[in-house]
Amino acid sequence: MSTEKQSNPMNKNILTNRHDTVLLFEVTNGNPNGDPDAGNMPRIEPNSNRGLVSDVCLKRKIRNYVAEFGQQADRKKAADILMNAEKTRQQAVQLSATWPTIAIEDSYAISTEVAKRKIAAGARLIGHKVGLTSKAMQRSSQIDEPDYGHLLDDMMIADGAKVAHANYCRPRVEIELAFVLGKPLKGPGVGLPDVLRATEYVVPAIEIVDARLQDPRKIFDTVADNGAAAGIVIGGRPVGPLDVDLRWVGGIMYKNSEIEETGVAAGVLGHPALGVAWLANKLGQHGVALEPGHLVLAGSFTRVVFAGKGDTLHADFGPLGGIAVQFV
Repeated sequence: MSTEKQSNPMNKNILTNRHDTVLLFEVTNGNPNGDPDAGNMPRIEPNSNRGLVSDVCLKRKIRNYVAEFGQQADRKKAADILMNAEKTRQQAVQLSATWPTIAIEDSYAISTEVAKRKIAAGARLIGHKVGLTSKAMQRSSQIDEPDYGHLLDDMMIADGAKVAHANYCRPRVEIELAFVLGKPLKGPGVGLPDVLRATEYVVPAIEIVDARLQDPRKIFDTVADNGAAAGIVIGGRPVGPLDVDLRWVGGIMYKNSEIEETGVAAGVLGHPALGVAWLANKLGQHGVALEPGHLVLAGSFTRVVFAGKGDTLHADFGPLGGIAVQFV
């Protein structure tokens, strides 16, 4: 079979014959021609099956791969933007403005990429947060389910601690219940009873949320920004999951001794444990389980309260005690 070279921007070794038929090649990751500046660029390699396919099929395969490679590159760029915003404490332009076609799958992939980088740098995954658990928040975000983010050990803040306001771009706080697991949970099919059986104890929590991206943000921006997770304060009295009716756990958020927000935990999907169940099922779609010892913030049952420099935020959970944090 006579062959000739076909020009191709990704690789110059695709062989065609005079009838526009090509040898079947595989598109893989690699470094073409040993170029140290090429990075993890795509390349074309002979398939061991050595079959014949049409030029159209191969071009389609290459086009799809290049599109996927470009998508991965964009996700890494977005992760760079978020990490720089967090480092400099300067809000960045919304990802949805930079990439108008961004999808929710992209947002979760970006959030995961940021978490992986932090873990590679020494941070430890300690759990997850669930957000947008109220119907009102879901409607305002134009979605029909909650979202989630990753919790790392460097987000933990002691009850009563003073934290630097300058460590955040735009800090706010929320009242939540934290579920600490004693057994693993993995979806699909996780329900309320499964969560209650797997939970070792439930403890009051304040979540510090931050916005590394400018307003107005879309749901794609919030999800990519790790669900806005930035800090966790836990304290008060831990209780077993069956020791109290968790639906009726109440919370009052004070800012500088003035009441800002009130709510009950039933505001989280009807029962806060259902927030944990949703998370287990969502992560289960990707083969990820909630592990024993992990902490899950089940979702806020009040609106956010903005925290300014000098503000003291105190969350009163009644019989379960209170917790506080001061921004200095």
